[in-house]
Amino acid sequence: MHRSGTSLITNWLNRCGLEIGERLLGSGTGNVDGHFEDIEFLRLHKDILDNNSLDVSGLVDAKKIELSAYQLGKLETIIKIKQQLYEQWGWKDPRTCLFLDTYNKLLPEAKYLVIMRDYNAVINSLLKRDFAVIDKKYLARNYFSRQVWVYLRRKRRVAKFYAEHAETYLRVWINYNEEILRTLKKLSVDDYLVVNYELLLEKDEQIINFLKEKWQFNLSYFDFNQVYKGDLMSRANDVDPFINTKTLLIKAQYLQLRLNHFVKLG
Repeated sequence: MHRSGTSLITNWLNRCGLEIGERLLGSGTGNVDGHFEDIEFLRLHKDILDNNSLDVSGLVDAKKIELSAYQLGKLETIIKIKQQLYEQWGWKDPRTCLFLDTYNKLLPEAKYLVIMRDYNAVINSLLKRDFAVIDKKYLARNYFSRQVWVYLRRKRRVAKFYAEHAETYLRVWINYNEEILRTLKKLSVDDYLVVNYELLLEKDEQIINFLKEKWQFNLSYFDFNQVYKGDLMSRANDVDPFINTKTLLIKAQYLQLRLNHFVKLG
């Protein structure tokens, strides 16, 4: 899912020697060090979403997304070229979760590294990132306007922003993690590794050892502390009060419990 530490761990794996793409998406709001997303996969994913009249951000809860024959052929070509160029390679783009059935068919021998992060932390991270754009706009105004914003208006606007968007993002979190869970249930236990986001810092050597010993990846250990940023683990607000459809909370909590059964590290 988006905002689950995938950029962080992909950056780290790249430093450990994993090929993650010739051209990568650069930095942006919320990812100052870069997204580490392969441009070829990213552009194709966006094209597919756009052709299905869906938001190209991938923050959607749509279940059936159709690929045209052209898009499927292009995807097959990208994979074929990667396979010819590299003995071991991978890519990162959260939107991949929306096309797992297709990738499972095209790459039957693929291995899946899943970073699991709880819905409360993910939604907070998404809202914080999005609100930063609004905040930046007001902080760029004159001195008096900035003071009014900071001391009088910002707190109320944050609460309103959470109320307007938290439930939408919860539906997205549920959609992505349902697709992940559905795929994990189809895979052999040796073909996936699920890691708890909060324990990435503690489990870095175990992750590399798993990839080297179980999956036979030719990697060299690089200290995760070198890419880790402490502010990514900032305390999250409780989003539950902002969710009007309480059955969604029950669904999300149950989904987290089910996914926890697949966690091998953490």
